Amino acid sequence: MEAMKSMKKEAIFFMAQNNNERKKNGSVKEEMRVEEWEMRPGGMLVQKSSNNSHPLPIVPLITVKVKFGSSYHNVSISSQASFGELKKMLAGETGVHPEDQKLMYKKKERDSKAYLDVARVKNGSKIVLIEDITSRERRCLEMLKSSRLHKASKSIDHITTEVNSLVHKVTSLEATSGKGGIVAEKDIDDLTEGLMSKLVELDGVLVDGSLKLQKTTQERRVQKHIEILDMLKLEIGSSSNGSSKVGNLEAETTTKQKQEQQQQKVEAKAKDVTVLQLPVVKQCDAVVVTTKWETFD
Repeated sequence: MEAMKSMKKEAIFFMAQNNNERKKNGSVKEEMRVEEWEMRPGGMLVQKSSNNSHPLPIVPLITVKVKFGSSYHNVSISSQASFGELKKMLAGETGVHPEDQKLMYKKKERDSKAYLDVARVKNGSKIVLIEDITSRERRCLEMLKSSRLHKASKSIDHITTEVNSLVHKVTSLEATSGKGGIVAEKDIDDLTEGLMSKLVELDGVLVDGSLKLQKTTQERRVQKHIEILDMLKLEIGSSSNGSSKVGNLEAETTTKQKQEQQQQKVEAKAKDVTVLQLPVVKQCDAVVVTTKWETFD
C-alpha cells in the first residue's frame, strides 16, 4: 500500500511538472485537474471515465402513411419501434382495438412483435390497416363471458352471505330443541321458505369452472339445513300429537260424565211423569155409574 501511495504521489508530481511545461510552451489551453485522474488496482494511473464520453445514439423518427378503408393517417414513430406499438397509436386515430388490427406491409401481414427497422420500414413507407372481424367477434365473446362470470361470482357471494345468516338461525333452533326448549313451528316454516328461495336463486346462476364447484357446495349446504328443519318439525309434531292425545282422553271422559248426568236427569224426569199419571188411571177405574136411564119403546 505504501508503495502504491508513493507511486501515485510521483505520478501526480510528474503530471504537475508536465502540465507546467505545457503551459509555458502554450500547448495547453486549460489546466488539468488532479481530480480527473484515478489509480487502477494494478497501479496504473488513468483519466477518469465520464458518463458523457459515450452518448447514446439518437433514434430517428419516421413518418409512415397508414391506409384504413378510404382514409389515410400519417403517423410519426420511432424507426426502431415494433408493429405492436404502431397498432396502439393507430387505435386512438381509427378506433380499432389493437387486437383487431392487421398491418400489411409489402403485401405481408406483420406480427405485433416484429420491428419496423427489421422489416425495412422507412420514412414515407405505406402500410395498410385491415380490421379483423373474426378477432373482434372472438374478443367480444370473451368480454361477455368474463362479464357474465364476474356477475355470477358476485351473485354467489351475495347468496352465500344470506345463506350464512339463515344457517346461523337454523343452528340456534337446533340447539334450543336439543336443550328441551320450545321451538315455534312458524320459525321453522319461515327459515325453510328462506332457504328454499336461496336454492332457487342458486339454480338460476349460470357458472363455469371453479364457480360451478362453489355453487354446488352452497346448494348441498342449503339442502342439508332444509332437512334439519324438516326433522325439527317432525319432532315438534310428534310431541304435540302426544299432548293432543291426552287432551282428547280428558275431553272424552268429560263428555261421558256429562252424558251420564244427562241420562240420569232424563230418567228422573221419566219417573216423575209416571208417578203423576198413575193416580189418574186409578181414579178412572174407581168411577161407578149409578144413574139409570129410562128406555122408551
